[in-house]
Amino acid sequence: MEDIEDLLVGSGGGAPPGFRLPITAVGLNPKKNKNKNKPNPSGNSNKLSQIQDPLAPLSPKIPGTQTIYIKTFGCSHNQSDSEYMAGQLSAFGYPLSDNPEEADLWLINTCTVKSPSQSAMDTLIAKGKGAKKPLVVAGCVPQGSRDIKELEGVSIVGVQQIDRVVEIVEETLKGHEVRLLSRKTLPALDLPKVRKNKFVEILPINVGCLGACTYCKTKHARGHLGSYTVDGLVGRVKSVIADGVKEIWLSSEDTGAYGRDIGANLPILLNAIVAELPSDASTMLRIGMTNPPFILEHLKEIAEVLRHPCVYSFLHVPVQSGSDAVLTAMNREYTVSEFKTVVDILTELVPGMQIATDIICGFPGETDEDFTQTLSLIKLYKFPQVHISQFYPRPGTPAARMKKVPSTVVKRRSRDLTSVFEAFTPYVGMEGWVERIWITEVATDGIHLVGHTKGYVQVLVAAPESMLGTSAIVKITSVGRWSVFGEVIETIPHINDTVSGNERPKQEKNFSGLNHYETSACSTKSENCCCGPESCGGQSEKSAVMKNDVQLEDRNSRNLIGWLLRKRKNHVEKHVEKPVENEIGLGSQKKQEQTQGSLGEWGVVDRALLGGMLVSFLTIVTLLLHLGFRILSSN
Repeated sequence: MEDIEDLLVGSGGGAPPGFRLPITAVGLNPKKNKNKNKPNPSGNSNKLSQIQDPLAPLSPKIPGTQTIYIKTFGCSHNQSDSEYMAGQLSAFGYPLSDNPEEADLWLINTCTVKSPSQSAMDTLIAKGKGAKKPLVVAGCVPQGSRDIKELEGVSIVGVQQIDRVVEIVEETLKGHEVRLLSRKTLPALDLPKVRKNKFVEILPINVGCLGACTYCKTKHARGHLGSYTVDGLVGRVKSVIADGVKEIWLSSEDTGAYGRDIGANLPILLNAIVAELPSDASTMLRIGMTNPPFILEHLKEIAEVLRHPCVYSFLHVPVQSGSDAVLTAMNREYTVSEFKTVVDILTELVPGMQIATDIICGFPGETDEDFTQTLSLIKLYKFPQVHISQFYPRPGTPAARMKKVPSTVVKRRSRDLTSVFEAFTPYVGMEGWVERIWITEVATDGIHLVGHTKGYVQVLVAAPESMLGTSAIVKITSVGRWSVFGEVIETIPHINDTVSGNERPKQEKNFSGLNHYETSACSTKSENCCCGPESCGGQSEKSAVMKNDVQLEDRNSRNLIGWLLRKRKNHVEKHVEKPVENEIGLGSQKKQEQTQGSLGEWGVVDRALLGGMLVSFLTIVTLLLHLGFRILSSN
């Protein structure tokens, strides 16, 4: 069947994103009745059976009222696509359900990276067909392999046509098979979106890549590099911060390649985004997966961004193999030495830096010596996260035609590498550390909440769900292999939790001075902070007073002076706007100096209040003494 763009009526080229096309403008393939040519023993007209689809109910529902089940396989980019499709369907009135049995249509967003994920898709499609569910298949599988038999009889939507999902769902519910795959412009970033986690925005910065890895099927689906503009991405960042998002994940097939097709680069984008993040670090940025070749020339600039208080000190850099011979066969376009340069420079320049990587075991032609080199690389760096996979030949890729390593050898190597990796203890020694974490989800045990440190170490805390979307100071109490456990010391409330619309969040208290890593807030050294004095070191005295006084509140909340300090703090917040230094880990001497400075600026009203309180105190003492003397004299 032809793509929908080839069947559009006229030359209009379709509707704007988010708008439904009239039925006559949608290319579709009506379901055929297999019994239409059989004799009709009743002698009645066969017209009804010709037009009635077996999947359609006898009384068709009003469009926009059917329930949709969405299943997503694969990477965070796929998850973002699903959230965009869910947002558009929800905007048109379609209820969404996590229960496939109660849904009227299944929307399956697929992944083609590995055979197991595509096999899971095949199983789900077969189950849907068996249950007589209308099916729409999206993602990389139909885009890269449109003619496979599993996709027969289902509607499909390509990776760059997710803004047309409403049209396809409507026609599929009517019993039509619709295909929309041709690539045009990138989908708009401001489409309606229903996030799986309301506190996390997965932001695609580009599609496709510049590589040509011999094993990769994703390139067939996502295509060549296509980057969103810096202005468009910054605008999206502003919007989601106003929506109350607490983490922004930059996502793509290769983050490091961003902008090379539009005259930009990753550091330009990162600095533009960081400039829009709240300076209290209430919203954090996580940089997505990047291959080594495209960040080598920008390592110092990227390290500067990773040191920023609003950016996680974490990066996913896949190496795939520790052997140059295997990397050449993979066409990875870098050497093991260049990968080491990336790791060494980032860990040297970014305190607390955490790097994750990927390994493919048993790539065609991999020898025992090649695998030994891979083991040595992993042992050398002891990465806290290593994603280990066995080689799976993907149809249509050059690697699928190479001589394969015996499956028993592949499995053995995978087990050996897994054993080495699982023996690492990356978090031992963290007990007793005091860290700031950002809490965004509930753990799978249903008991703990999941937060992450500045270095993106996963911290599990026993706390109420009301703390989701907040930041907290925790003390690490114990460590495990994959995460650590913490005890909440102090919750950091965020005023912008309740901000809606396009209003920018206000600044609130920042407890980042208790972080273990010195890079958790802007450093006093300008070279260690990429945000500049206007957005970091040059904050108003209002913000500084709020930070420095919070611990004074705790110590003095039970006495009169503490009450007066709090009243004075409110007065300063309303009337003083002088730039001061915002330094992490302020010492007690500096706190005392700033507090004394604030006392030295008291006005007439403040002095009168203090004088009145002292007079009242002396009067009470005098009365008590007088009363005591009278009692003694009467006795």
